[in-house]
Amino acid sequence: MQSRPSRRPAVRHLGVLSMAAALALGTAPAAAAHPLKGWEPAEPPLTTPWTEQVGPDNALPEYPRPQLRRDRWKNLNGEWEYAGGTTPPERQGQLGERILVPYPVESGLSGIQRHDDHMLYRRSFELPSEWRDDELLLHFGAVDQEATVWVNGERVGSHRGGYTSFTIDVTDALRPGSRQQVTVAAEDTNERGEHPIGKQTDTPGGIFYTGSSGIWRTVWIEPVSRTHLTELNITPRLDSETFHLAPEISGPDTADVETVVSRPNGEVVSTTTTEAGAAIEAPVPDPRTWSPDDPYLYDLTVRLLDAEGGELDRVDSYAGMRSTGLVEDSRGRQRIALNGKILFQQGMLDQGFWPDGLHTPPTDEAMRHDIERAKRMGFNMLRKHIKVAPKRWYYWADRLGILVWQDMPSLTARTGGTNGAPSEGARSRFEAETTAIVDQLDSVTSLVTWVPFNEGWGEFDTARITERIERLDPSRLVDASSGVNCCNSLPDTGVGDIYDDHTYVGPGTPRATAERAAVNGEYGGLGLVERGHLWPGEPSAYEMTDSRARLTERYGQLSESLIGTIERNGLSAAVYTQVSDVENEVNGLMTYDRKITKPDVASVRADNEAIIDAGTP
Repeated sequence: MQSRPSRRPAVRHLGVLSMAAALALGTAPAAAAHPLKGWEPAEPPLTTPWTEQVGPDNALPEYPRPQLRRDRWKNLNGEWEYAGGTTPPERQGQLGERILVPYPVESGLSGIQRHDDHMLYRRSFELPSEWRDDELLLHFGAVDQEATVWVNGERVGSHRGGYTSFTIDVTDALRPGSRQQVTVAAEDTNERGEHPIGKQTDTPGGIFYTGSSGIWRTVWIEPVSRTHLTELNITPRLDSETFHLAPEISGPDTADVETVVSRPNGEVVSTTTTEAGAAIEAPVPDPRTWSPDDPYLYDLTVRLLDAEGGELDRVDSYAGMRSTGLVEDSRGRQRIALNGKILFQQGMLDQGFWPDGLHTPPTDEAMRHDIERAKRMGFNMLRKHIKVAPKRWYYWADRLGILVWQDMPSLTARTGGTNGAPSEGARSRFEAETTAIVDQLDSVTSLVTWVPFNEGWGEFDTARITERIERLDPSRLVDASSGVNCCNSLPDTGVGDIYDDHTYVGPGTPRATAERAAVNGEYGGLGLVERGHLWPGEPSAYEMTDSRARLTERYGQLSESLIGTIERNGLSAAVYTQVSDVENEVNGLMTYDRKITKPDVASVRADNEAIIDAGTP
């Protein structure tokens, strides 16, 4: 158990504890003055079916953390005051623009639609009177790249890293009975800095895209008792028929932990009480396993109890019972298995970009849509490519049933690994953010594989980083170097569980061995231009087709070649590029605006089912 010696504001980074230096504040914003008016959306180059549904009163209103839910909370998304520019705005000055949080400043939905290196946000809010005696936690889903936070003029914390959540205890900075004010200063210099940035860039084009700066996931505040849960860290253990939990607790009071596992109909499976600080093994006798064909989830309720049995804290969660690993096939080759049985994983590359919200999906339904469409086309896996999604995206992956391979956001995608090794500072930040990502996503049922490096971008110390991830999370596979065969990648170190080939249009022909499974981590990239659904600029793809019929036909031809490789070489997985077009890339199976699915869905589904059957003994 953690104890807190005082009630001073503290920042908790959910796995990586660090305090960034406060951002230097100048005297005037560099951006031109704007008339004071309410938020208005900017017009993005493309709109999605959900663009018009977004506004100040319904900007991602859902509780953003599905595996650690409390009933009482206040969403701080919506209209904020804003100022930004090339130099830091004056914190005490007038913020003349209005922005819609949590959409990044470059997005149309934000209302700003430009990049600012320095950003300043401010809003006021009221707290319910019944929260007066509680501890108050201020949560940020993500702020790219550096953030410093003040509440009622008092600096309460800061955070580095654009893809990870952080939480600040703001109890002592609040003013009982009055309106509260929160101010956030953010700095984001894209590839000019030393942060992991994935495919964000100052100069979009080709396979690199518009950046997503500032607040880009939900901001919310919630009351808790002084002793409360901060993480559950759930690991399904199919071999022992238990859910293993390692709860993290903040606060001074001694407490027991009660864990109740239930079926979706409310039937209690087991109740376990353990001493705080001890690991929990919650029994799940004769479990119903989770899989893409049957995404069965158990409900979990975890309570902190005082010495008299009184409730200090309660959170609701869920988890699926599944295992992932390698098994030998009949020829002694390593193959990827789910729940102890070989299952071929036929996936798509999922960049997670949106034309109206960029990194931020416009609505919860939009997140669900992409996963449902992938399932409808017969895919059973998505590779979340060089970014981290909002936690509700993983909730839908768990709920709908699709396997997830999670990339780590890369360092300096345009230079790292080809024009020199990353700096010491960049390496340190990559490791810190990688550690935090593993910690924050370790309870996700659908997530089965970590991918630390892609095509050599910013790659360093591959064996050590791989070993670190394996130590942090021994329950999942690690694909150490996706695309190790191409693109100026570093030499194959032989570490990790998987050898990963990228070949366009491919598919590639890697061979499974007695030591590692083999996968096509990227192939395909067939393009089709759909007029009226294009991002400004020159469309590009690895191979262009001239009609939906031809695209469907070519997908079938690639599928036939892939089946041959699976049968000859013992392939375990393949990842087709990609879910949707992204900016000038037009090689998606959907357009960037998600309004058109390009190939014939039934045909693609039949091809994918044949692929999965060929690779699943």
